[in-house]
Amino acid sequence: MRVVFMGTPEFSVLSAETLRAVGHEICAVFTQPDKPKNRGKQVMMSPVKKWALEYGFTVYQPRSLRKGEDAEQSLKVLREINPDVIVVVAYGQILPKEILDLPKYGCINVHASILPKYRGAAPIQRAIQDGCTETGVSTMKMDEGLDTGRYIMRRRTEITDDMTGTELSELLSRSGANLIAETLLNIETDNYMLNRQEYCEKATYAEKITKEELRVDFSKPAKFVYNTIRAMADEPCCYTFLDGKRIKIFRARMSGEISKLPAGSIANEKTFAVVCGDGNCVELTEICPEGGKRMTVDAFLRGKKLQKGSILDK
Repeated sequence: MRVVFMGTPEFSVLSAETLRAVGHEICAVFTQPDKPKNRGKQVMMSPVKKWALEYGFTVYQPRSLRKGEDAEQSLKVLREINPDVIVVVAYGQILPKEILDLPKYGCINVHASILPKYRGAAPIQRAIQDGCTETGVSTMKMDEGLDTGRYIMRRRTEITDDMTGTELSELLSRSGANLIAETLLNIETDNYMLNRQEYCEKATYAEKITKEELRVDFSKPAKFVYNTIRAMADEPCCYTFLDGKRIKIFRARMSGEISKLPAGSIANEKTFAVVCGDGNCVELTEICPEGGKRMTVDAFLRGKKLQKGSILDK
């Protein structure tokens, strides 16, 4: 099958590689434009672009597929390629109707949830943050709505109590890669159905993660604080402040301690247990102090003395 692949982050790479490995013809790869990243603002190419260049595939990086000169040129390119299918995996742009209607088999999306739950930008993180014990991946024939197209296949994945966003993303990336390969095989042999998504109360949205919510709000219940920390690990990562300096929080756990101290207070200076809004405590276990390196809290406490009752995030 002649495939145009659209994707950007690391999550997308395994789907692209699987399609290549099983023999589909990758005619072109679309990914987001290179962007400055980290403190040095060094311009970085996306993981999908790195993969595509390694195999010599033609890469396109339009700023928009919906308006402007880039959109016009992209539509022209896609019409010339005339792919059988466009596969979209965490691309990061909305496709216009002209592109959705172009391929023989349409545009097929790999989405990291069991649709219609967690449509939108951050389904992996929101599932963990909400305390879900199960999620999965879906393949869907795209329409003009936001993740509202008819699904083709769905595959479920367990979320364990201590699983992080990074770990779940890796699991779903593998599951999604296998599912898109299976989906295209079924489409080629006409052995598939387009299933209407369940609507009403089952449809939920996974809002984009904001910078503001990465700052831990210890006034929330401990379970929510813990779930948020593990959902955002290892990227984009939650943070708080200690003595006016930012501390990134990579790992935490429920401590089992209960305290009457105000929310945000250090309840146990020997374990870095912090009081949350319901009186239960979350214990920070792996952090990165401002200007320092990522380390366990045990290592951090060998060089830093905490004071019980002192309040974080001031």
